Amino acid sequence: MTKSVANLALVGFCMLQVMSLLVPQANARAFLVFGDSLVDNGNNDFLATTARADNYPYGIDFPTHRPTGRFSNGLNIPDLISEHLGQESPMPYLSPMLKKEKLLVGANFASAGIGILNDTGIQFLNIIRITKQLEYFEQYKLRVSGLVGEEEMNRLVNGALVLITLGGNDFVNNYYLVPFSARSRQFSLPDYVVFIISEYRKVLRKMYDLGARRVLVTGTGPMGCVPAELAQRSRNGECATELQRAASLFNPQLVQMITDLNNEVGSSAFIAANTQQMHMDFISDPQAYGGLLWTRAVQWDRAMHTIIKSLPKQRSLCLLGSFSPIRKSK
Repeated sequence: MTKSVANLALVGFCMLQVMSLLVPQANARAFLVFGDSLVDNGNNDFLATTARADNYPYGIDFPTHRPTGRFSNGLNIPDLISEHLGQESPMPYLSPMLKKEKLLVGANFASAGIGILNDTGIQFLNIIRITKQLEYFEQYKLRVSGLVGEEEMNRLVNGALVLITLGGNDFVNNYYLVPFSARSRQFSLPDYVVFIISEYRKVLRKMYDLGARRVLVTGTGPMGCVPAELAQRSRNGECATELQRAASLFNPQLVQMITDLNNEVGSSAFIAANTQQMHMDFISDPQAYGGLLWTRAVQWDRAMHTIIKSLPKQRSLCLLGSFSPIRKSK
């Protein structure tokens, strides 16, 4: 799709590594999802926004073979985690079908195009910024409380698995969106990273105060290696240096912030997932992961846009748009 999606492409094998962190939490009764297009499973379909995944070829490898609002050819990250845990994937919070017992499964509050900062993704107009997602979380708690009572609601929320994916858009759809952007004039890159990490801490602390106790926080992947950036900035397939530098600054500071926040709350409520290393392992040696398709972007729009270098007949891999997830089809 266009730049309305988030920061990176995720491959299936990466998610298996991330999900191994979740095994101790496998008995969570609810799954709550916050973030951007990497985890949005349809909320933006209910909004008047250009950040949409409601047309072909999105969903071509989904069981229905139709667009679902996921920024993927098939399942996305929450689907894979839910599948791993043996439960249904939480529905978009804006879906009118999310009611009664479905609320007890959890909810997906994510919205493509958003970031840590409220000015990230302003070009997409009507998206659910993270502050609004947290307001919806409070609303969700009231709805669940009305269904099962306050005590049971608190138990459900405290025991829920929570996934949050933010940060990439604050670079590709803010700081580096255009030359001499407002944020790049305001901050040097190192200072900008410090700023957004401090803002992210406020988000996570608010989430904790609302009852989240089992939170998986993903870092950014190799932003300079996503299709849109390769198409715009790369001549020979090399990753974009500045965006790679941004990721290398952001991820360690995110881990340190999470460590400090856990010390502050007195528990290991937050877990950092190193998606950067997972992606670089794949990029540097894709054949080690079963000969998956290795691709390079040639354009960045809503169509598939790759040149195939290696593709075994029994395998296929779709890259949809500029930054969106990829899912190996069977």
